[in-house]
Amino acid sequence: MRRIRLNLAPDLQVEFADRERALSRIKYWAEHGMGVVQVVYGPEGCGKTAWLLQAIELLRDYGFDVIYINPIERDFLAEVGIEDIRRRLIEILREVTGDAWARAAWAIIDLVKELIRAGRRRIAVLADDVFQAIGLDRAAIYIKGGLLGLIEYPPRDYDVVITVAATSEGVSLREIGRHRWADLLAMWNMSREGFRQLYEQIPGVKPNFDEVWRLTGGNPKLLGRLYEINWSVDDVINRLVRGKELISFIQSLNKDDRELLMKALEDPDALMSREGIPLMNKLVELNLVIDNIYPPRDETLWIDQPPPDKDLGLGIGKYVAWQSPLHRDAVKRTLGGSIE
Repeated sequence: MRRIRLNLAPDLQVEFADRERALSRIKYWAEHGMGVVQVVYGPEGCGKTAWLLQAIELLRDYGFDVIYINPIERDFLAEVGIEDIRRRLIEILREVTGDAWARAAWAIIDLVKELIRAGRRRIAVLADDVFQAIGLDRAAIYIKGGLLGLIEYPPRDYDVVITVAATSEGVSLREIGRHRWADLLAMWNMSREGFRQLYEQIPGVKPNFDEVWRLTGGNPKLLGRLYEINWSVDDVINRLVRGKELISFIQSLNKDDRELLMKALEDPDALMSREGIPLMNKLVELNLVIDNIYPPRDETLWIDQPPPDKDLGLGIGKYVAWQSPLHRDAVKRTLGGSIE
């Protein structure tokens, strides 16, 4: 399998690194199929997109028709064996703008059914951050009525249909998880050694590896941002504060919630209580924490290596984790500077 090269920063390409366990899942699905949709969730920038793009290379080797869409990045790929359907797919995806991504996501389902009717027997649909485009309130409908329908109610027999949806939106998972339409698989930030492989591809003068690991917790997107802005930690934190609108969020909290948030900066499991769950839900909605990482860290529930049972230095508790240490630092800075 060819290792793809990815843009870690605007002026830096790196070779795909690590994620061997996650790629082995793709191999298993390619060989054995799947009974329900696989929904992969994890921190923003943890590498879900990179994994899906590398999966395309692997699925090519297995002879699959592959359709990949990423509305957030306005990226797509339609590599299918019937030229007319391929042309129509590309026309739809090239012309889509704004809210039209929702219609395009459903149009893809119809065209995949045409592929099956035409006798294509090995098909993969990789939907990357599509829930934001179709609306978080419609995510479960798309899983059941769209992606699951390809597996359970195809218009003709097939060998293997793979449907994977990746998301950073914790809110959408709750409705999906209530039903049996999908398996929810978590992806965490990269393992320490895998992250080192990425770090070592960065040229020039840079902070030592331990410092970068302590700041990012193995998040490759944050590694790229640090490199892009000349390793300015303050700049990254300030961008998180602004992008997440943390000042207005902190100002909306009452005294008890602020005190609870202070405790969660030291141990995120402080949120896993009757009093803490409403605040935790807000932090999940802002993509600051992940809450469904319950022990034991059963590897069957993770698409790749799970986080440690607990590492408070990286903001990882038994039940709740900050998406990265820098996310936690952004909240800490905002909370420290908030108006009393």
